[in-house]
Amino acid sequence: MEPITGLTRGGIAWTPAFITTINQTKCIGCGRCYKVCPRDVFELVERDELELEDDGEDLDDDFDDDDNTMVMNLKDALDCIGCQACAKVCPKKCMSHAPQTL
Repeated sequence: MEPITGLTRGGIAWTPAFITTINQTKCIGCGRCYKVCPRDVFELVERDELELEDDGEDLDDDFDDDDNTMVMNLKDALDCIGCQACAKVCPKKCMSHAPQTL
């Protein structure tokens, strides 16, 4: 099956990559992805409410404190338009994207 494609205003073919996951163990809850997203894809939730698995990666010591109680969560991944703006502004590179097929 062919991936979903579109055209830019300049007529160039473009393949959007839609959000698939957020690595919540790396997320610092800064909200940059939430602010830049043109859709209602993200929400901030309490870190304690999630059952995060340790993936073996070291958490950044600068953000490993008691004040960092929020983490980003996917509210409605099906509302993603594939622009990848969230990944471009994420300082921790927490977002994973992939093209989708029809």
